[in-house]
Amino acid sequence: MSRVSAGRPRRSSRRTLEEAAAELFLEQTYDGTTVDDIATRAGVSRNTFFNYFSAKSDVLWVDFDETIGALRGILTGIPRHDPVMEGVEEALVHVAADHPSGRVPWALTQFELMGTLDVLKGSGLTRFLAVSGTLEAFITERERHADPLRAKAAAAAVTAAAAAAAARWAASGVSREPLEKYVRVAVHPVCEGFGAAS
Repeated sequence: MSRVSAGRPRRSSRRTLEEAAAELFLEQTYDGTTVDDIATRAGVSRNTFFNYFSAKSDVLWVDFDETIGALRGILTGIPRHDPVMEGVEEALVHVAADHPSGRVPWALTQFELMGTLDVLKGSGLTRFLAVSGTLEAFITERERHADPLRAKAAAAAVTAAAAAAAARWAASGVSREPLEKYVRVAVHPVCEGFGAAS
């Protein structure tokens, strides 16, 4: 297949651009693909690409960005009388349950072919910090007397557990169970431990 095929009459959307990027990364690797290549393959302009994504690496995270984007709203809906760390656990399990079970990010399963490992680490850290920051703000707001360091540590530990669960889920192949099962197993002991210490 040619390096850049003619534009296709596709609907311009995040998903279309993601699919075009996946094809190109598999054909010529992440580093060998430009934003212009992706836009051309999707049949849209470079400006349209940047209407949906701020950087090329963002196309690696479409599904998880949509899933974790709902976290703040779910946390807001947790009743104030609920134990804080139980609320954190339920919110993360809820977010995982809402993730489409068939949508395993291709960048996590095809990273060797696509050459995306290094960029996944960097762009993944940005997302880790965003989720951790959201959880830290929730814990701090709900536990006004809590030590700020404890809130930061709890948020980081829970986020790391959820990230480990997502990685295990993605690597489980055809035998994988729903994402929320992995998240529950990973985050429960962390939330339980920090909850008991509060």
